[in-house]
Amino acid sequence: MGFISVLSFAHSCIGERLQPGDVAIDATAGTGADTAFLCTAVGAKGTVYAFDIQQEALDRAAERVGRGQEARGRLHLLLESHANMRQAVPSSDHGRVSAVMFNLGYLPGGDKRVITRPESTLPALDAALSLLKPGGIATVVLYPGHEGGREEAERVEQWAESLPEEHYQAIVYRFKNRSNNPPYVIAVEKRKV
Repeated sequence: MGFISVLSFAHSCIGERLQPGDVAIDATAGTGADTAFLCTAVGAKGTVYAFDIQQEALDRAAERVGRGQEARGRLHLLLESHANMRQAVPSSDHGRVSAVMFNLGYLPGGDKRVITRPESTLPALDAALSLLKPGGIATVVLYPGHEGGREEAERVEQWAESLPEEHYQAIVYRFKNRSNNPPYVIAVEKRKV
């Protein structure tokens, strides 16, 4: 058995935590892969909030999830920056979120000039942690290989390293001997205090 991809690793971390009926957030809807994964994991009684600043991404996510009655009831697509996550998620779900997924960079097949940036990503990460319930987890897939990606990855790593260990634990999953700045994952668990 070989090592799993970074996206599969993020899904594995999240999948171990989510139960039917849970609340989850896709902070960067993109192609909808994480949105669909979260919808399946939380089931018909769960709730998923998916954020993106591009309508094209939200349309892709909706298509990937499907347009059935069940999907509409549990999926909330928000044309909104992930930096506004705390304000956009209803207060009734604050502290109830089991998982938040970030897949940074740009929309594959979209305009590569539209990228996630530390100025919005770092506040979004803080918001994500404030919304998580104890034992909840946030994953961040980082792409240092594109323009602006390395700076964002470095800033996210610094953010993760600065988290107080009595409240959070953070890990990094990456391939060390791959060329061309391969993507990697940071996962942060909110400790049960």
